[in-house]
Amino acid sequence: MNKRTLTGRNFPTAEQDAVVGEALSPSRYEGPESSYRLAFTDTAFLLREEMRPVRMQLELLKPELIQNEQGIESTIVIFGSARVVASDVAQRMVTDARSAADATALAIAQRHVEMSRYYDEARRFGAIVTQKSRALETPIYVVTGGGPGIMEAGNRGAFDMGGKSIGLNIVLQHEQAPNPYITPELCFQFHYFGLRKMHFLMRSVALVCFPGGFGTLDELFEALTLMQTGKSRRRPVLLFGREFWTRLINFDLLVETGMISALDLQLFRFVETAEEAWSVLEAEYGFELRESPPPAADL
Repeated sequence: MNKRTLTGRNFPTAEQDAVVGEALSPSRYEGPESSYRLAFTDTAFLLREEMRPVRMQLELLKPELIQNEQGIESTIVIFGSARVVASDVAQRMVTDARSAADATALAIAQRHVEMSRYYDEARRFGAIVTQKSRALETPIYVVTGGGPGIMEAGNRGAFDMGGKSIGLNIVLQHEQAPNPYITPELCFQFHYFGLRKMHFLMRSVALVCFPGGFGTLDELFEALTLMQTGKSRRRPVLLFGREFWTRLINFDLLVETGMISALDLQLFRFVETAEEAWSVLEAEYGFELRESPPPAADL
């Protein structure tokens, strides 16, 4: 005689009900016009305009639940342009342009060479974060927007060290394909920019921002605004490349005209190398980033 299990389920799982529901669907009600399908398996229903709040909730919950299951507690976010390429790729572009005697292509390729150092620094920074934090009580994982360029470089650095990293992709007409260095179970796709940016910040202990365009600026300034207004806890914000950022944004003018306080300039700092960025984080967190004590010897 089989004994009952005290902790057994009292109801079928949603997956079990979905399978049964599909199997038992009467042929008369299998067509696309039918409303017979279970609500949570009915894609047409879930995509209705009125269901946007539910879709937003799902987009918040899915990455949250999976990261919890994967043990992701602390992250460092790497922002930056999708258009920056690795130095070896940039050099090949120069060679190809010279071979074709194409002056316009050569000028573009040389610009890529100048900017490619940021790809290389982002890759090294991703590697340093992964390697240095591996022995910490709470490892730190690299998070990027999941696309090419600087984002690829950050994920690639973690991949080089055999570590996990996270990619928060978003559906776009261009640049939406995930780079191949993201840990597959931590590669997410978003529809809503707002929820994606929320996930950038939810677990982050630092934000590292490389040169980029509108998207990078949007991510950077939303994070700074949340910290400036006290909506989010302050954490290190590192801007790679003082020359780029000070040419792009006249921070001193914002202070001189009273648009921001002089104290707001303390919300971020400039760095130039991956090693300098990690040193800033070590100094900022001190004992909170200390390595775990060695295990006690067996007696």
